[in-house]
Amino acid sequence: MITASNTAQTGQVKIERGRRRMTRPNLCASLLLAVGLLSAGLLVASTPAHAITFDLTSDHCTGGCGDPGTIFGTVTLTQNGTTVDVIVDLNDPTYQFAKTGSVDFQAFKFNGTGVALGDITVDAHTPALLAATGTFNGDGTGDFSFGINCPSCGGGGSDAFSNNIVFHVANATIADLTAANNLGNIFVADVINTVTGNTGPVDASGPPVTAAEPGTLLLLGSALVSIGAWSRRRMTWRV
Repeated sequence: MITASNTAQTGQVKIERGRRRMTRPNLCASLLLAVGLLSAGLLVASTPAHAITFDLTSDHCTGGCGDPGTIFGTVTLTQNGTTVDVIVDLNDPTYQFAKTGSVDFQAFKFNGTGVALGDITVDAHTPALLAATGTFNGDGTGDFSFGINCPSCGGGGSDAFSNNIVFHVANATIADLTAANNLGNIFVADVINTVTGNTGPVDASGPPVTAAEPGTLLLLGSALVSIGAWSRRRMTWRV
């Protein structure tokens, strides 16, 4: 005998089966949409955060500024739209920026394809720093066209400083600033070893050390966790 209870149960089973049939395709479509949005988000997020780092390792100091294999500092370039942001960071307090003739009295030297002096902006700094252009070919490091210098600093290590050099090059790409010069060098910094007193150029000749952008990795991880949690909830509710 068919009772009202049996009819209600049969109807409920049909409804649940319908939900399962409708939910799984919808779930797949939703996941595909989420992955597509994630990919678009990663593309947008990674564009302004594209950065590469070079190590300053080659020691041209008179008497040597460090032991073999020493990484004196890093040069990090970040593409920010049509501008390249540059940070020059010395790794150890033992090493500071100096001002010697062997580096053309520039704290830092670089080249730039299609770059003009007016494109370069130096962040506020103590002591004050300025960008310069000229024919720079100091001791053993090859030809450079641009430098960042300290006009008020005394010669040698008399007014050495250790805080980062930060500047920006407009209307440029990372590739414009990272071509090796005639001796294979990309960047040069003038340093002093404050323990030994030795001064001179240290350079970066590549290859770059490239790190994944933390912001992009965080976005990827968060999105995948969210998609997984949402999928489990959908399957729990509907099956």
